[in-house]
Amino acid sequence: MGAEQHPAGESAPPRVLVIDVGGTNVKLRTSEHDEIRKHPSGPGLTPEQMVQVVRELCSDWDYDVVSIGFPGPVLAGRPACEPHNLGEGWVGFDFEAACGKPVRLVNDAAMQALGSYQGGKMLFLGLGTGLGSAVVVDGNVESLELAHLPYKKGRTYEDYVGRRGLERLGNKKWSRNVKDVVERLRQALVMDYVVLGGGNARKLKELPENARLGDNANAFPGGFRLWGVEAD
Repeated sequence: MGAEQHPAGESAPPRVLVIDVGGTNVKLRTSEHDEIRKHPSGPGLTPEQMVQVVRELCSDWDYDVVSIGFPGPVLAGRPACEPHNLGEGWVGFDFEAACGKPVRLVNDAAMQALGSYQGGKMLFLGLGTGLGSAVVVDGNVESLELAHLPYKKGRTYEDYVGRRGLERLGNKKWSRNVKDVVERLRQALVMDYVVLGGGNARKLKELPENARLGDNANAFPGGFRLWGVEAD
């Protein structure tokens, strides 16, 4: 799913509300405002509670459509399984009915990837608790599930470059593995460059070749782009 075009003479692009659902906070921003609002999430948060939080936080904002970044696998615009760090009830939940607006829901790494995109063929890797991943090619984003693929010594990519790997190996060895994983995946997927996002990316003292740092805030322009809207 990528950016839609709005030729001259057509109606103005929609006003987009972006909901970035994380294990720690739900963060909100619209294409009409620079302000980011947030509310704690946590292991008990259900989709019904999330929608109620959103209504309360943005009651003074006008918007036409909604983008949701979901912390888990997404299939055909719906959560494919319950998230590890939130409450239950996400699979099968009718987000459009609850929000009362058209909704596009994607994996949170995919939304941040789309917001980080600067042309060509891009691989996004989110170095956080686990390993989020997505590719963007010619403006079209696709989520990947690379975290649990085997890497070495019977462990997965996530075991080496996720938070557990950082804690087990220490920063120096962890950084070496990040560099190796980035280059392996870039070559295997034939990508032009890699964007490293997630909370641990800034712990790298030296970036791998053909890689640049992302920013968690890129989730918002990514959410705008799902509806063909570019951030100011």
